[in-house]
Amino acid sequence: MASTRTGTRTAFRSTLLTGPASGAPPTIRWHRPLLWLALTMAVVAAGALVGLAVDPRTVTGAPLWAKPLKFAISVGVYAVTLSWLIGLLPAAKARSRRLAWWAGTVAAVFLVVEMVIIVGAAAAGLTSHFNVSTGFHAALWSVMAASIVTVWVAAVPIAILLLRADLGDPGRALAIRSGLLIALVGMGLAFLMTGPTAAQLDDYQGIVGAHTVGVADGGPSLPLLGWSTVAGDLRIPHFVGMHALQVLPLAALLLEALARRMPALARPLARRGILRALVGLYLGVLALVTGQALAGQPIVQPSAPVLAIAAALVAATAGAITRTLLRESRRVRG
Repeated sequence: MASTRTGTRTAFRSTLLTGPASGAPPTIRWHRPLLWLALTMAVVAAGALVGLAVDPRTVTGAPLWAKPLKFAISVGVYAVTLSWLIGLLPAAKARSRRLAWWAGTVAAVFLVVEMVIIVGAAAAGLTSHFNVSTGFHAALWSVMAASIVTVWVAAVPIAILLLRADLGDPGRALAIRSGLLIALVGMGLAFLMTGPTAAQLDDYQGIVGAHTVGVADGGPSLPLLGWSTVAGDLRIPHFVGMHALQVLPLAALLLEALARRMPALARPLARRGILRALVGLYLGVLALVTGQALAGQPIVQPSAPVLAIAAALVAATAGAITRTLLRESRRVRG
């Protein structure tokens, strides 16, 4: 059993660092500026952990250094993923690689701008998001918003290039392309948080925009994540959508690693069939948590219709995967 787990882990690492056998690039040429950004975010995250330990201050009901910690982790993961994806572009396509390199570099620069504002606001004991209480803070929020838009726009040409590129394994290609497109949607969902709420229109307090729906930000929330436990929270669909960029490619890589030991997964088309079901599940979950948040419903108190839809999504996905595995098992047995 131990040797099986070790073999699977080795296969997974090999699949991550090199392309699958069906013609993907033999090695990954990582985007270095994004890797440097990820390393910087590791340092920022460590500093934020120290801040959480020694600084008792809070902002909007949350520990002051929780937001820098969360954003450092998120930006670091995004940077590593985008660096890897850019490295998947075929070396022979020099123009495409150059365009992707510049897009990745632009994203890295503006993510640094965003993080400087977030960390600076925390150091000053202020909230960075939605703060327009003074001309200076409004200018910072405008710069931050422009940075977020620029990061989104920079991801678009990378997504287009990967949609057109030969990524070898059809399952991996589906996961990467779907992950990118869903992530763009998830990043775009952040704009649902930027409009003024009814309460803010009635009683302006220098804040325009909110994470929660139906109540003011800063109420009871889940540890670390900070998601509201008493109202809908638009950060949830933003998080779920954005991290399709990691979840779906990782699912593809795991299936490729398992294929070395499971004959039913050996065919690339079989893995693609399973990944289609997982992409459908992911889209369904994203739509479900978006609707739940907009309805003002807390993630920890799902209504009966939400539970029913979730159960149907899981059942449909399990059924599709089971059919694929049974079909492939029969084919292997002849």
